[in-house]
Amino acid sequence: MNKNEIINLFKSFNQLHVLIIGDVMIDSYYYGKVERISPEAPVPIVSVNRKDKRLGGAANVALNVKALGAKAILCSVVGNDRAAESFNELLQNEGLTAEGIIQSDERITTVKTRVIGNKNQVIRVDSEVETPLSAQENEALTQKIKNIIANQKIDVVIFQDYDKGVITPVLIDSIIDLCHSKGIPTAVDPKKKNFMAYKRASLFKPNLKELREGLNLDLRANNIAEIAQALNNFNQDQKHQINFITLSEYGVFIKSDTEEKHIPAHIRNISDVSGAGDTVISVASLCLALDQSLEMIAEIANLSGGIVCESVGVVPIDKDQLLSEAIANLI
Repeated sequence: MNKNEIINLFKSFNQLHVLIIGDVMIDSYYYGKVERISPEAPVPIVSVNRKDKRLGGAANVALNVKALGAKAILCSVVGNDRAAESFNELLQNEGLTAEGIIQSDERITTVKTRVIGNKNQVIRVDSEVETPLSAQENEALTQKIKNIIANQKIDVVIFQDYDKGVITPVLIDSIIDLCHSKGIPTAVDPKKKNFMAYKRASLFKPNLKELREGLNLDLRANNIAEIAQALNNFNQDQKHQINFITLSEYGVFIKSDTEEKHIPAHIRNISDVSGAGDTVISVASLCLALDQSLEMIAEIANLSGGIVCESVGVVPIDKDQLLSEAIANLI
C-alpha cells in the first residue's frame, strides 16, 4: 500500500460499527509506598496515595475500537451490585453505550484489584465468578445481541473470551449462525474452555499459550512449520477462514486455506504486555471488516500490539502513532 491508501484505510475505521461480546471487568489499582513490614504477618504495608479504576476485559477491546475511531457496542453480563454501578459510570465517562449490558442477581461484577507498592505489584485480589450463565441469562444476552444486530448497522462481531462464563457454546453457535446469514464477519480472541466452540469464525486469534492449551500440543514459537501443520489439522474440523497466532517476541503468524505469512516482531522497549491481545484483536477486526489482505491484517495488528506493550498498564492504542508507524514500516 502507498501512503494515501494507508491513510484512507485508517479514515475508513471511522465508519465502522463493532459489536463486542465477552467478559467485562473493572481493573482497580491502589498505588502507594512501602516503607515497613507488617507486625501482624511478614507482608509489606502499602501506604496508599492514589486509586484508579479502569475498564478491563472485553471492555478494553471496546476502548481500543473507540480509540481507532469506530463505534463500539459492548454486550455482556455484570452483577447487580455497586461494582456494576462503577462499571456503568466508567462506560459513561468513556462515551461508551451500556445498551448491551445486562445486570444479573445471580452473578457479581468482576473486579481485579492490584496493589502497587514502590512501583511493584504486591498482590492482586480477584472478585469474580466463573460459572457459565444460566439458561435464562444466556437467552436474555443472546436476544439482546440479536436485537442490536437486527436494528443497527454492524460491520464485525468480536468474541472476547476470558473464561468467566459470559460466552457459552450455545451463544456462540447462535450468533455465528446469525452473522453468517447476514454476511457479518466474526473475530475471536479465545480462551481454553470454549476453544473448540468457535467453528466457522472468520478470524480466530489465540496467542501461542492458548493454542498450546487448546490443542494440547507443545508447539515451539520459533518453529513456524510445526505451527502451520497444527493449524491445518485443527482447521479441518473448525473451518475458520483465518487463523492468526500471536507469538510474542517471534511476531505473528496468519494463515488461511490458500496462503500464510509469518511477520517478525519489531524491536521495542517492552514495559508491559497487559492488554496487548485486546489491541491486536481490535485492529485485526477492523481490517477484517474492511476486507484487507491477510498480510495487511497481520502487519497492522502486529504493530499495534508492540506499541501498547511500550506503555505501563492496560492502555488503548494511540491511532495517530499506529498510523505513523504503519506509514513508516509498510510502504
